[in-house]
Amino acid sequence: MSPEQIAELRQKHYNATVASIRWVNPDLYAIRVRPDYRIPIHKPGQYSTLGLGHWEPRVPDCQEEHPKPGDEVKLIRRAYSISCPILDDAGKLLDVTGTDWLEFYIVLVRRSEKGPPALTPRLFALKEGDRLFLGEKIAGHYNLDPVQPGDTVLFLSTGTGEAPHNYMTWQLLSRGHTGKILAACCVRYRQDLGYLPTHDELMRRYPHYKYLRLTTREPENLNQKVYIQDLISSGQLASILGKPLDPDHTHVYLCGNPKMIGVPSIDKATEEVVYPEPLGVVEILEKSGFKRDAPAVKFKGNIHFEEYW
Repeated sequence: MSPEQIAELRQKHYNATVASIRWVNPDLYAIRVRPDYRIPIHKPGQYSTLGLGHWEPRVPDCQEEHPKPGDEVKLIRRAYSISCPILDDAGKLLDVTGTDWLEFYIVLVRRSEKGPPALTPRLFALKEGDRLFLGEKIAGHYNLDPVQPGDTVLFLSTGTGEAPHNYMTWQLLSRGHTGKILAACCVRYRQDLGYLPTHDELMRRYPHYKYLRLTTREPENLNQKVYIQDLISSGQLASILGKPLDPDHTHVYLCGNPKMIGVPSIDKATEEVVYPEPLGVVEILEKSGFKRDAPAVKFKGNIHFEEYW
C-alpha cells in the first residue's frame, strides 16, 4: 500500500490524537488520547473504543498474522475501560472537567490461543502525536450509581482491570465518600502495577483508603501466592478491612480475568445457577449473601462486573 493510500485511510477513519504515553514497562502503558470532538458526558467505570487500521505497523516479536484479502483497508476496534491518573501533575485530585483527553491502561498482547492479536501490537507502535480512532460513544453499566456515602467499596481486579477502578476511586474521593475504600490488584510482578505510586500516596492522605498489591511471581512469594479468591476465602480481606463483609453496606466491583470473576450461567434444562471452575469471586460472595447485578432484568445487586468482553 502506498503512503498516499495510507494517508487517505487515516484521514477517513481517524478522529483522535495520542496526547501522551507513560510507559510502565515495555509491555504496559497508560496512553492519553485527545479526540477531535468534545468528550461526551460519561460516568467513571464506563468504556469506549480504540481502533487502528490493519495498514498500521506492528511492534516486533508478536504472533505472526495471516491477513485475508481486503483486511488491509479495515479498521481494528476494541473496547477499553477508561482509566484515570487520579492525581494531577501537582499532586492534587485531578480536575476532570479541565482535561481534553481520556486515559487508557493497556497491556501488549503478543500471542493468543484465539489467534494473532491484531490491535495491541499496533497500539504499542504509536508515538505521541500519532493519529487513531476513538469511539464517540462511551457506554457501560459498570458505575458507582448504587453506592451510598457510607458504604464500603471493594475494587478487585487483575492486571489492567484496575483501569475503571482508578476512575471510580477518583470519583469517590472527589465527592467525599466516608465509607471504607479498598482496592486490590493481582499481577505477576511488581513492575506490572502501573499506578502503584499514586495508590501509595492516596493511602498516606486518606485513612479510609487501602490498596493491596498482590504479586504471584516475585521470588519472595512463589510458594505463597495470594489470589483475589484466596484473599476473600481466607478471611484476610475482612481482617484488613477491620470488619466483616456485610452485604447490606458493601459493594464489590470486579474487573479483569473472567476466571477471577467467575460469572455463572443458567442451566437451560434445570434453570439452576451453574458456577464456572475454578472457583471465582462471584460464587464466594453469593454464598455469603451478596447478589450480583442482572442487567437483563435491570436488577442492581452489590456485586458488579463489566461484560464488554
